[in-house]
Amino acid sequence: MVCKRKCSEVQRCTPCKQPRCTFAAPDVGLEDRGVGVSGGEATSHSESGHCHLPLCPLPSSSASSSSASSSSSSSPTDGCGGAELRADLPHSSGSSPCCFHHPNDDCQARSADSDHLSINHLPSSILLKVLSHLTVKERCLCASLVCKYWRDLCLDFQFWKQIDLSGLQQVNDDLLVKIASRRQNITEINISDCRGVHDHGVSSLASHCPSLQKYTAYRCKQLGDASLSALGTHCPLLVKVHVGNQDKLTDEALKKLGEHCSELKDIHLGQCYSITDEGMVALSKGCRKLQRLYLQENKLVTDRSVRAVAENCPELQFVGFMGCPVTSQGVIHLTALRNLNVLDLRHISELNNETVMEVVRKCRNLSSLNLCLNWSIDDRYAETGGGGHLSHIATSRTVLICMWDSCTSNNERSFFNLK
Repeated sequence: MVCKRKCSEVQRCTPCKQPRCTFAAPDVGLEDRGVGVSGGEATSHSESGHCHLPLCPLPSSSASSSSASSSSSSSPTDGCGGAELRADLPHSSGSSPCCFHHPNDDCQARSADSDHLSINHLPSSILLKVLSHLTVKERCLCASLVCKYWRDLCLDFQFWKQIDLSGLQQVNDDLLVKIASRRQNITEINISDCRGVHDHGVSSLASHCPSLQKYTAYRCKQLGDASLSALGTHCPLLVKVHVGNQDKLTDEALKKLGEHCSELKDIHLGQCYSITDEGMVALSKGCRKLQRLYLQENKLVTDRSVRAVAENCPELQFVGFMGCPVTSQGVIHLTALRNLNVLDLRHISELNNETVMEVVRKCRNLSSLNLCLNWSIDDRYAETGGGGHLSHIATSRTVLICMWDSCTSNNERSFFNLK
């Protein structure tokens, strides 16, 4: 609402707790608008400062004249107690010393600025975080083609420390050579199911990336000893090697790992059919910090390997000999592993109940024991109480995982007794 001061006797007051705008009282012209104010008073108003009024839109000239005529007949009873304080407004915007700012102007200005903003105005650190959720294929074939700025972001070194190329059939030795020559800070690489990669490419990668820590190459049947030997020689910081289902790997590669990779903690050699006890013994003697060891259907690995692992790698927590020709005479050595947490003894033909219960009794940290497909294991000890072994299982909170339908002469009652 437009405010107008009717007479000089009305004491100036500022509305409380309302939005305010500032304008200076005019020096001249108040007499022309029918307000009986002397020149001295006008001058004093000008010198006294500014009048604070509620924020309101500018009225038209007709509205101002009608407001002035209506206010001339009203009684001067407005004050600070309840009614609004009124003051006259000039008829023309050119002579007005007060500047009224419409709130919509701010909105329009902000919307105009936002029209020019894009995702590229975000800090590069945030964009790198967004791009980190994309796969290598999405970054290389999609995001890097958006603009030059995004291309540079996609080539940032942090994306090339962990490289996952698994399943990409376009990957070959030339690509690995280029990656190795330009990105020497790689710490992890996965080339599983990359049929175009051979020993030459992996060897070049190993020679240029001494800081490599994790190497995964499942189902790369074309790779042999040369690649893994190069990794063992040039990458002494290796802590993880997963090379399952590589038929050409032999004991020579394991000997290189045992000689140079003393920090190795996790190794997967499942379905590497050419590995024998000789390689496993060399590996266990050189890699005493092993925590995870998994073998599957390694037909040349026998009780000698189990004994060597149990004696030389006391920190083992996860051990798997699924389908390996080991017997109870080798498995009994696993009782020396006090930190053993998970034990996979599936599909072992020569394993008896006494050995199983002895492992459970002495490995107090054991939480998972898989005896699936063991035809020689029955529930005899579960039914008779096992000579006190079952109470120890309960106190150690061991969960015995066994596919009872795969074991002979067992029943559900025995399984629940184990709990």
